[in-house]
Amino acid sequence: MSRKLLLALGIALLFAAAAVALMQGASRQVLAQEGGEECDGAPCPAWIVEAWAGSAHADETAEAFRHWDGEDPQEIPVTCAKCHSEGGHLDFLGADGSAAGVVDAPAPVGTLVSCTVCHNPVSVDKVSVVFPSGVEITGTDASVRCMECHQGLESTVGVNQVLADFGLDPDESSPDLPFLNIHYFAAGASLYGSDVHGGYEFEGKAYMPKFGHVPGYDSCIGCHNMHTLELKVTECAVCHQNVTGAEDLKTVRMPGSLVDYDGDGSITEGIYEELEDLQALLYQAIQAYASEVVGTPIVYDPLAYPYFFIDTNANGSVDGGEAIFPNRYNAFTPRLVQAAYNYQAYEKDPGAFAHNGKYYAQLLYDSIATLNEALAQPVDLAQAHRDPAGHFNATAEAFRHWDADGEVPGACSKCHTAGGLPFYLKQGVAISVPPTTSLACSTCHSSLEEFTLFASDEVTFPSKAKLSFGEGVTSNLCLNCHQGRESTVSVNAHLAAAGAGDDEVSDKIRFINVHYFAAGATLFGAEAQGAYQYEGQEYVGRFAHVPGFDTCASCHNVHALTLQETACTACHGQFEDVAAIRMMAGDYDGDGAQEGVAGELTTLHEGLLAALQAYAADTIGTPIAYDAVAYPYWFVDANGNGAHDADEADGYATWTPRLLRAAYNYQYAAKDPGAFAHNARYIAQVLYDSLLDVGGEGAVAGMTRP
Repeated sequence: MSRKLLLALGIALLFAAAAVALMQGASRQVLAQEGGEECDGAPCPAWIVEAWAGSAHADETAEAFRHWDGEDPQEIPVTCAKCHSEGGHLDFLGADGSAAGVVDAPAPVGTLVSCTVCHNPVSVDKVSVVFPSGVEITGTDASVRCMECHQGLESTVGVNQVLADFGLDPDESSPDLPFLNIHYFAAGASLYGSDVHGGYEFEGKAYMPKFGHVPGYDSCIGCHNMHTLELKVTECAVCHQNVTGAEDLKTVRMPGSLVDYDGDGSITEGIYEELEDLQALLYQAIQAYASEVVGTPIVYDPLAYPYFFIDTNANGSVDGGEAIFPNRYNAFTPRLVQAAYNYQAYEKDPGAFAHNGKYYAQLLYDSIATLNEALAQPVDLAQAHRDPAGHFNATAEAFRHWDADGEVPGACSKCHTAGGLPFYLKQGVAISVPPTTSLACSTCHSSLEEFTLFASDEVTFPSKAKLSFGEGVTSNLCLNCHQGRESTVSVNAHLAAAGAGDDEVSDKIRFINVHYFAAGATLFGAEAQGAYQYEGQEYVGRFAHVPGFDTCASCHNVHALTLQETACTACHGQFEDVAAIRMMAGDYDGDGAQEGVAGELTTLHEGLLAALQAYAADTIGTPIAYDAVAYPYWFVDANGNGAHDADEADGYATWTPRLLRAAYNYQYAAKDPGAFAHNARYIAQVLYDSLLDVGGEGAVAGMTRP
């Protein structure tokens, strides 16, 4: 070998050694930044390499990495390279010196999701990720690296844009309207739900945002080993005690989902089974719609692109020769595109039930419902449920009201955030906090391993009365929130400050709203003074019912919030509706009807509204209308028709003390729908007294005050 050749070889080896040293140094630096151990000169610790090598990210035979082998030229296009090649991902990040946020060139085949994809300086510093909807999620842990690829390729935004471009009527088909595919394993989009709009969300509907789970287990790497990708199943078993393997997770059913999503009569099966059944119902609806409305039968094959095909023999299943590209379904309508998109979104995230099961229950339910609108024989959803019970309904106004503000004020956080009540019980005050998806197990349970409850032996009501079911009784927890926010005391203080006579209009008087579901105040009656109690009148106190059925938890399922109706039959016999029960004598409403006590209160309530409206029109001169679902509930009835119309936006402002007292009690009864059971005599008394005060003796003629 010549001296020149030896010299050249020596220089090459020197440069190679220097390059390896630089790579090792960079690798050590990245690991140090992430809090990992030094790797003693090796690019990665051997145990990490071994863990990664057995994962799907390192499967060099997988379609995800081999799909383009037969292409000419043999390369991965820019639309795919970000997630299917090492070079494409570094290109997207800008880690190769190119512009960040875009793949500039096709990537060569033959690479995997390697260590470098996640362990490079750009990825290490990454703190946010942009989803296909354009929404940027910030402030998460290293899971942002996972979600850069596990986010899908489409969203509500993309589907709506395509449908707008075509401009078709909901049931108008076009051979050019394409099926829109979310792509595979969009777990990040599932997890963040309506925050990133990964599923197709129908206009006018509210959807579950990010699934919060529990702290420490609410992100990709919180639940998955970041190298093997396997679930941390042994850690799941701390709360989910029946879980010993990954398959057992499909059986999980927590008390926050005690509704029958699929309508099959069971609320004990795992959420996975609920969603599988809903998906099957959606497929039934898709096929019925395609045949009946479009006139072109459809079938689905999860393994053959583009997934939806023409059912040439109309037998409802995929037969040989049907699942091929030339036979792709070509008669999509906007309604069918939306439903098919959600069918595929659920299908392509095998962990959807765990990532955000409630979000998919809503997507699947709504997809069936929209197809039902066009079907002569709709798929039966009569027993199915879209949303969980109130405390866990993350789409309810009770939890979503402050999303735009980004903060739930201290006056509301105790009852409208997951951590508000525990903080209040510990500190004695409530503070402003970010919104949460709903209440959580940790709202009432001080331990998620033993499921012990927070202690709350005495509860202060808005009237300042300190009340209790007794020391150690768990229903005291319920009273902390189900007590309303106002009382006789606050109404009297407000009117005293206004200093107006009973029938004198004052601009210092505003409507005072007791707030919703003040069941605890109703139950304790005169002891809590939740309703407005007129001076000189006597009112009943706590409704004791019968021993064993005289607290919140003894009559309601504390998670589903449903009544324990089967227990009622021991005394009340068989009944179709608990509202039909009548144990008390006396014709409160004076109508002579044999009816349940709920019916008595309904008539009193309706009579009070009529008396309020007569007083407002005749005495004050400004007609009034009520709307139970529109704040501030009382409006100027400009056309005098007795109802709140869409164009009547002016809140009522010409209050007198007499009108306010009666209107407060009308609202009180309206906002406790179970008042007839919680304390019927108390509600009958305050309604009767309100009628008498605002309408005079004629308003209560023939009625009986209990």
